Amino acid sequence: MKKLATTKQKLLNLLKKEREMTIEEIMVNFNISEIAVRKHLRELEHDYYIEKNSVKQKIGRPYHVFKLTKQGHQIFPNQHEKLPLELLKDLESIQGREAVSQLLEHRMMREKGNLQKEMATEDFDKKIKKVAEIQDDKGCMVEVKENENGDYEIIHYNCPIANIATTYHEICKNEKNMYNDIFPESDVVSTSRITAGDHCCKWVIKRPEKA
Repeated sequence: MKKLATTKQKLLNLLKKEREMTIEEIMVNFNISEIAVRKHLRELEHDYYIEKNSVKQKIGRPYHVFKLTKQGHQIFPNQHEKLPLELLKDLESIQGREAVSQLLEHRMMREKGNLQKEMATEDFDKKIKKVAEIQDDKGCMVEVKENENGDYEIIHYNCPIANIATTYHEICKNEKNMYNDIFPESDVVSTSRITAGDHCCKWVIKRPEKA
């Protein structure tokens, strides 16, 4: 759990327990001035740990409540990174490595199906841009480069599941197979991988001759 200054941490702890609170409800828990508390709230809001929302009333003026953002919740301990890998290891222990490989292949097929549903075009350039857009939305920090031959590089600067892919290399293999299936008339070459110690994952997708 990331520790902030005492007053800020106390504010975060309160909002974690109570979900949302007014300034009056917050002040019950502090002996310092409201001005000081509001200053800490503004700083937490500026850093995207909390948000302030206006609540309308049938009678009277609207009032404000404070609540944690997604980033604020992530300050508290969680097993989001460890748990999926532990579950795969448990599956391997119970049913063997092949069961894990089948599960990861099923995941790849689902991911490919979702990508293909999103792409209502056979145009090579538009497909490249759409794939990059979808992968970027998943947190892959995607950059696309077109070279002078019309081939593309799709670069992932982040791997959201690197902790799993480092242990189960089938994920990287499955991703290449997915790109092969999405671009069946192109050669797809993996030139670098984060799981191999490179700073990015890079895929070179050749332009089809007829494109």
